[in-house]
Amino acid sequence: MHHLSVYDMDKTITYAPTWTSFLVRTAWAEAPWRLALLPFAGLATLGYAAGLIGRARLKEVTQALLLGDALPEAAAARAAARFADHIVASGVYVGALTQIATDRAAGYRLVLATASYGFYAGAIAERLGFDAVIATGVVREGGVLRARIAGENCYGAAKLRMIEAWLAEQGIARADSVVRFYSDHVSDAPSLEWADVAVAVRPHAPLRRLAEARGWVVKDWAR
Repeated sequence: MHHLSVYDMDKTITYAPTWTSFLVRTAWAEAPWRLALLPFAGLATLGYAAGLIGRARLKEVTQALLLGDALPEAAAARAAARFADHIVASGVYVGALTQIATDRAAGYRLVLATASYGFYAGAIAERLGFDAVIATGVVREGGVLRARIAGENCYGAAKLRMIEAWLAEQGIARADSVVRFYSDHVSDAPSLEWADVAVAVRPHAPLRRLAEARGWVVKDWAR
C-alpha cells in the first residue's frame, strides 16, 4: 500500500500567494527596469478579474512583462533558489511544517501539487523535504524559459488530472494507495473529493462551507 500526502502550496503551506512576489523580487534582482511595467501587469490582472483573459494567460502575460519572454535558465535557477530561501525562512506556516514532519514520520510520501510554476516551486519543495512536485510547466527553448505554459495550468480539475497522470507514471494504482490532500481553496474540490482524507487548511469561506457539508477535516494552522 502506498501512502501519499499531497499538499497545495500557496496559502496552504505559505502565508500568501507566491507568483507576484516571485515576479517582483526576480525583476528587482535581474532587471530592475522591468518594475516600471508593473502597472501593465495590474491591467492584466483586472482583465482576468473581468473575465477577459484566463488564469493561464494571466501568468504568461505577467511573466513576459516582469521576467521577459526569454529568461535564461541560469537566471531562473538563481531566482528560484533566492526566492525559496526567502519563503522557507519567513513565509511558511509553522503548522504546515509540523504536519509535513508528522506525515513524513508516519511513512507518507510527500507530494507538492501546485498551480505555481515548477521551476521555482521545486526549489521550495526541496527545502521542505518533499519527494515529488506536480506543478505548472513552462516552455523551455534553447537555454531560456519562455513566457508560455507547457501543458495545462495545474489548477482545479487540471490539478487532479496531473496528479492521476503522475500516479500512472510512478506505477501506483489508486486502489493501492491512501491519499491525504491539503488545500486552502475550493478550486481544489476535485482533488479533495478524490482523496481518502481531505483537509481544508485555513479555508476561505466557500471551502469552509464545502468542508462542513462533506465532513472534511478543517485545520487553522498558526503562523
